[in-house]
Amino acid sequence: MRWMLLLFMSLSLPVLAELDYRLTPRQIAEDTWLLEGSTDNFARSNGGNIVNTAFIVTERGVVVIDSGPSRRYGEALRKAIAATTDKPVIQVLLTHHHPDHVLGNQAFSDVPIGALAGTTERLKQQGDAMAENMYRLVGDWMRGTEVVLPTETLAPGVRTFGNHDLRLLSLGGHTGADLAILDQKTGVLFAGDLVFYQRALTTPNSPGLSVWLADIDTLQALPWTLIVPGHGPLASDAGPFAQMRDYLGWLDQLMRDGAANGSDMAEMIRSPIPERFATISLSRYELIRSVSHLYPRYEREQMKRVDQ
Repeated sequence: MRWMLLLFMSLSLPVLAELDYRLTPRQIAEDTWLLEGSTDNFARSNGGNIVNTAFIVTERGVVVIDSGPSRRYGEALRKAIAATTDKPVIQVLLTHHHPDHVLGNQAFSDVPIGALAGTTERLKQQGDAMAENMYRLVGDWMRGTEVVLPTETLAPGVRTFGNHDLRLLSLGGHTGADLAILDQKTGVLFAGDLVFYQRALTTPNSPGLSVWLADIDTLQALPWTLIVPGHGPLASDAGPFAQMRDYLGWLDQLMRDGAANGSDMAEMIRSPIPERFATISLSRYELIRSVSHLYPRYEREQMKRVDQ
C-alpha cells in the first residue's frame, strides 16, 4: 500500500505544481497595485482568475480589495503583497458576494473582512452553492476552498486607513448589494462589478437594469482619475461608463421590445448583437444568461390582469 501511495503522490505533484496563478501586481497609482484577471469565462486553464483584485499600501498597513476566486488565489495574493511591501495586511474590503471576488477569504481570516450587510447575507445564502459550482468549473484550483463570511459590516461613508481616505459607496445594480470604493488621495475608483469593460456584464442577481444605470451615473459623477472595473482593463477616461450605459440601455430596450412583441425566450437569445459590441468578450454567452435571468420580469410587466 505504501508504494501505491508514493506512486499516487508522484503522479499528482506535477499536476499540483502547474496550479500557479503567477500573480504579478502592477502599480497603477501611488501606493496602489492592481492584479488584472482575464476577460474569459471560468475555465480550468485560468483557475477562475477572471477578476481584478487590488491592494493599497497605507501608512498603517495594506488594504485588500476583493480576495479572488479560491483559497489558492487568496494565498497567492497574500504572497504577492508580501513580495511588494513589508507592511501587514490590515483590512479586506469585498465589493460583492460573487465567488470570483470572495472565495479567497480563507487566506485573510486573520484580519477584518468587511462587506455590506447585503453582501454577507447573500454569501451566507448562496456561498456553498457557488463554491460547489466553481469546483465543477475549474477543478483542482479550488481544492481546500471553503466559504468564509465577512467579519465586519461596512456602512457608506469615509474610512481612513493611514494616509488614505477611502470613500465607501453602497449601491446595488449588479447584485443588490454592491460596494464601490473611491480612494480620495489618488482618485482611483474601484468599481467592482458595477463596471465591466470590454467584457459582457453578468446579471444573475441584478435587481434591474434601471437600478444599474442609475449607479453608473453615480459613479461617473465622482472625482475619479482611474477606473478599476471588476472585469476588464484599467481606464483613465470615461470609456467604461459609456460602454456600460450603452450596453445596459441596449439590453433593457431589447427585452422591453421582445416582451411587447410576445417573443419567447428562445427567440430572445438568438437576437442579433450590435456590431459596436462585437469586440466585447463573451457577449453572446452573457446575452443568453441575461435573458434567462431577466426576461421573465419583462414578460410579467406586459401581462394584463383579466379580472379588473
